[in-house]
Amino acid sequence: MKRAFIMVLDSFGIGATEDADRFGDVGADTLGHIAEACAKGEADHGRKGPLNLPNLTRLGLVKAHEGSTGKIAAGMDGNAEVIGAYAWAHELSSGKDTPSGHWGNRRRAGAV
Repeated sequence: MKRAFIMVLDSFGIGATEDADRFGDVGADTLGHIAEACAKGEADHGRKGPLNLPNLTRLGLVKAHEGSTGKIAAGMDGNAEVIGAYAWAHELSSGKDTPSGHWGNRRRAGAV
């Protein structure tokens, strides 16, 4: 591998952590909730049908969501060819602010 790109999508969760009840985050799953609304036709405003994220799906977003939650997001292609490496993580910090949350991500990635 010659290059790596790490994408951090603020406020775009792919499942709650095991200690979510301590932080008011039980049921957190932004991707899952958006995909479910799209699959039900509740997001047919200027678009129609299931959520379609072909590039992020090929980079592993759907598989990362499945690994985190144990299920494929509604209407998403769980069998799509993945051309990237993917992962999901749990916070090292209990802080809800961007700097403390991402500090742990940068350390984990070896960027600090």
